[in-house]
Amino acid sequence: VQLQASGGGLVQAGGSLRLSCAASGGTFSRYHMGWFRQAPGKERESVATISWSGGYKNYADSVKGRFTISRDNAKNTVYLQMNSLKPEDTAVYYCAVSFSDPSLRVADYGSWGQGTQVTVSS
Repeated sequence: VQLQASGGGLVQAGGSLRLSCAASGGTFSRYHMGWFRQAPGKERESVATISWSGGYKNYADSVKGRFTISRDNAKNTVYLQMNSLKPEDTAVYYCAVSFSDPSLRVADYGSWGQGTQVTVSS
């Protein structure tokens, strides 16, 4: 499966962005999906995960209450709605497919697509 993230940009602190991740070449509706981010000089970290049906979602503590993951299996797309953005949210955001459970473990994921840059100014 090939993944392409989009929707990043420059936003002021307190603002919102909605990221999209379009999948092609696989059976998207069967995959658990995750969003991740990587800031300069830091390791890639998990942001959110969603099960294949959308019935299970989980978030990193740093984004709980601010970010919402969702998916539209008819459109082969997973979304990340980001509200109340903070400068520390600045990173390249990636989506990926889980080869296991819908976990928050980076090692469980693959088929990394190109990321999208999110920059939050103070």
